Formats: sequence, C-alpha cells, structure tokens
Amino acid sequence: MSTCTICHTTAPADAYLCDGCAHGLRARLRQIVTDLPLLRAALRPDTGPAQRGGSGRAHSPLPVDVRALDLLGPGHPVPIEDPHGDQTGGIPIGPLLKGWARYLAADVPAVWIDGHGTMRIDRCTDAQPRTGTGTGTAAWSAFLQAYVPYAVTRPWAEEFYHQVADLVARIERVTHTRPRRTPKDAPCPGCSAFALVEHEDQLHIRCEACGHRLTPDAYAAHRAEVMPALAAVALRIVAAQQRAA
Repeated sequence: MSTCTICHTTAPADAYLCDGCAHGLRARLRQIVTDLPLLRAALRPDTGPAQRGGSGRAHSPLPVDVRALDLLGPGHPVPIEDPHGDQTGGIPIGPLLKGWARYLAADVPAVWIDGHGTMRIDRCTDAQPRTGTGTGTAAWSAFLQAYVPYAVTRPWAEEFYHQVADLVARIERVTHTRPRRTPKDAPCPGCSAFALVEHEDQLHIRCEACGHRLTPDAYAAHRAEVMPALAAVALRIVAAQQRAA
C-alpha cells in the first residue's frame, strides 16, 4: 500500500491517488460536461436596465461574461509565458482536456505487431476519442474518465487531479453549481453523531463531525443494523409523551 498524494490516506500499492480521490476525479470530469449548458448560457449579455443606487451601471455592459468566454474559448493546453502580467483567466476547458488526453496517450505503452510478426511496445502517437463520441468536450471528458485507472498510477496524477479540480472550481464560480449533498439518517459508527453526509462527487459517505468514512455498501449494512433499535427507542419516547399529555 502507498499514501494518496491528495488526501494522504491509504492508496493501492501502484497508485498515487486513493480510490476515493480517483472517484472524485472522474466525477469532476463528468461535471464539466454537465455544466456546459449553464456555462454557455452565461455567454448571453447582461442587458438589464441600469437603476439608481448600488445596482446601476455607469457604463454599457460587456457583450459576454468574460469568465465564461475564458472557459469556452480557444487557448493553449499549458499556460503561456506572461512577462508583463496582463493575462487573465486560465486554460480553457477544451485545450486543457485535449492537452491532458494527448499527454496521457503519449505515456501509455502501445503494443503492436510489425510486418514480420514481432510484437513491439511503443508509445501512442496521439489521443483518439472512441468512434461516435465526436471530438468535443464530452468526447475528451469520456476519454480521460476511461483512463483514470491508468492515470492514477503515474507520477503526474496529482497535477492532473489539481488542474481538473481548479477548472471545475472556475466553472462553478460562473454557473453557481455544486455537487448534490445528502445528509444520512443513521448515526456515525465512529462518534455516534448524526453527521454522515453523502456527496455526489465523492466515493465515501463522510462524517462531518469526526471525519469517519464509509462506502455506500458499508453504510447500508450499518444502517440496517442500528436503525431498528433507534426506531424502537423513538416510538417509546413518542408513547411516553402521549401518556404524559
């Protein structure tokens, strides 16, 4: 076993990221595609009338939301040199995903057989999304999701994770979206607090009081074990209150 470079918990022996962080990486890659319609909607100009007070404008609005334009527009897969410090935003969605896909493809060993029947191992020449998925953001996201199990075994996995996480954070600042958060009704087996929460983008159900983590299957087993007794106690309390009334 090794230590996850993101959350510093236990990771598989050949991986730099634990299963939970790998799950979160795939979830963020999916979220990028899910948020695209909201991001494109943000390109519509803000044409509301100016009003008196703090909400009015002293000038014409910009024709588009520049943050959305930065994310959806063309660009370089790596930051360009900026000696004068006049660059804003960051790497757009398309170049970042396609750049990582090409980088990953160049790292993956490719096995092929030459004209003499000899098996050879080389590097892939380029990334190619699966036939029928197109070449847009959804295609590159699907490509990267499929290769996450390989990516987490590479030394650059931490940088890949952080760049995708930073990209999603930039998108969320425009779309105001967040992964769904669902409180669970069973108490935490670690501290007994009713603070277990399931996050849409996380593999584990986590206690917000003590940090204890459970897989969904482990939580289901724990809930089946403790909830009947808790329900019986609740019924006794209700019955006692009714008698007292």
